[in-house]
Amino acid sequence: MTRAAMMEQTRLKLLQHGRALFGTVGFADTVMDQLTGQAGLTRGALYHHFGSKKGLFLAVYQQLDQEMDSRLQAISASAPDSWSAFSGRCHAYLKMATEPDIQRIMIRDASSVLDSEQIQAVRMSCIEAIAGLLTQLLEDKIIPDTSPVMLARLINGALLDTARYIAGSEDSVMALNEAKQSLDLMLNGLRR
Repeated sequence: MTRAAMMEQTRLKLLQHGRALFGTVGFADTVMDQLTGQAGLTRGALYHHFGSKKGLFLAVYQQLDQEMDSRLQAISASAPDSWSAFSGRCHAYLKMATEPDIQRIMIRDASSVLDSEQIQAVRMSCIEAIAGLLTQLLEDKIIPDTSPVMLARLINGALLDTARYIAGSEDSVMALNEAKQSLDLMLNGLRR
C-alpha cells in the first residue's frame, strides 16, 4: 500500500470513529484518547489529519451534510415531476431528523461547536438547493411568481426549526408525523 493510500485509510478511520462517538455521546463527551484507541491510532494521527477535535468534528459534519445532500438529490432525481421532487425533499429532510447521528451532530451539537461561518456555508448550500427547486416550480407555473431565494430562506428556516423540534422530542416519530401534516399544509398553500 502506498503512503498516500495509508494516509487516506487513517483519515477514513478517524472519520468513521469520530462519527460513531460524536453521533452517540456528542462532541463534549467524546474523549480523543478513546476515539483514537478504538481506531487503533494515535492522537498524533488525529492532529496531523484534522488539527484538533473540533477539526475532526467539522470534517464529520461536512461528510454527513454531503451524505444528506446526496440522499436528497436522489429523491429529486427519481421524482416524477418538479412538485414531487420539491415536496419529497422537504419530507425527507424532516425524516432525517429522526436519525440519531443526524440529530446529535447536525442538529444539536453543530451550533455550539462550529463557527457561525461554517454553519452558514452549509445553510447557504441548502438555501441554494431549495431555490433551484423553487425556480423549476416557477418555470412550471406551479407556484406564483416570487423571489425563489427569499422563499427558499423562509422554507429552509421552517424546516431547520422543525427538525430541531423533532430531534429534541421524546417521541420523534410522533413529532415527525405531526410535522409532515403541517408541512403539507404549508407547501400546498404555495401552489397556484
